[in-house]
Amino acid sequence: MKIALLTEKYTPDIGGLAISSERLARLLSSAGYEVHVFSPTGSLPPSEQRTLPSNGVVVTRFGTRKRTDDTLVDWFDLIVEEHACEPFDVLHAYFLAQAGFIATLAGRFLNIPSVVSIRGNDIERAAFDPARFSHILFALQHAGAVSANAQDLIRKAHAFHEREIILLPNGVDAERFQALKKNTLLAQRLGLQPGGAILPVIGFVGELREKKGLRTLLNGYAQINQRRPSVLLIVGEVRRGEDRLLFDTLCASIPQSTIVETGYIPLADLPAYYSLMDVFVHPSVRDGMPNALLEALACKRAVVVTPVGGSKDTIEDGVNGVFAAVNDSEMLAAKVLALLEDSELRAKLGANGRALVIERFTPQKELEANLKIYQQLGAFNNFP
Repeated sequence: MKIALLTEKYTPDIGGLAISSERLARLLSSAGYEVHVFSPTGSLPPSEQRTLPSNGVVVTRFGTRKRTDDTLVDWFDLIVEEHACEPFDVLHAYFLAQAGFIATLAGRFLNIPSVVSIRGNDIERAAFDPARFSHILFALQHAGAVSANAQDLIRKAHAFHEREIILLPNGVDAERFQALKKNTLLAQRLGLQPGGAILPVIGFVGELREKKGLRTLLNGYAQINQRRPSVLLIVGEVRRGEDRLLFDTLCASIPQSTIVETGYIPLADLPAYYSLMDVFVHPSVRDGMPNALLEALACKRAVVVTPVGGSKDTIEDGVNGVFAAVNDSEMLAAKVLALLEDSELRAKLGANGRALVIERFTPQKELEANLKIYQQLGAFNNFP
């Protein structure tokens, strides 16, 4: 079976969409299926494209044009041309807006099955953009199958169009992501022990921006640090533009703080960074199924999250994590401080979190669920 995977972000792009789409591509490839990824990029001139193998997956990146509709025409034509050379058995789009529209349209044009996966921002933000609304509605109405990685996203999608949407959560490799002994050399290199003091570490992983609770995180940390000196470790980077300006302004207002921003960290190195954290925080305003949350749980971190998106499908408050209300920095600070004072509770939450990941959120379950969708659409006959 040959699968075309259409995604608006792919490695080395940053963000959850790039991580998730690469994970699916590699899972399918490792299971013996041919995977060809198609993804636009601003790093190539318009109309230029490059195709290279990457970890057993063929990846075609093509340059975006100034006008979005011209980029979409290029994307559609590229799929049609590639299908004429080596036919695809299924088109799978990761993200409902542009990728979903092209996969659905090309699937109908070529008479091959199409699958669209809702990831978060597509139904929560892009759907409110008049320029993209018709594309989203078309994909919801006409795709052969639609999946989503969180119950919240399914409910929101049903407000646009009532149809079957399959819940298909993200998976995380618990063999790669597991608790490690704290790397003191890494901690020293990052400056997590200012003046030689051993301070508790509060961690966030990913691209920090308003949607991910930037303001709540910084304001909450200010309150925590005032009561108990601590380190805020941001494993990743702050989004450029308005988010960076806000971040710099808030940081400047927190006296005697230790805020460390690492920049991009390769996936293979992340477990060492999770293991530096005493408490992992993810105070999103809106979300799908955060990869970072599942990774933190797999690494036995005590987590404090907001009850949005896939967090509600994952966390049982007080059992495998702790909830704090959206945009409530005082509650966030109180929950984190309570965990910093209770090492036994942190250990219990961490152990329960890892057990949940191993039971419900494995890459194998993610792979099997996607293959089941392909099978139901008649994409291949011999289901393994």
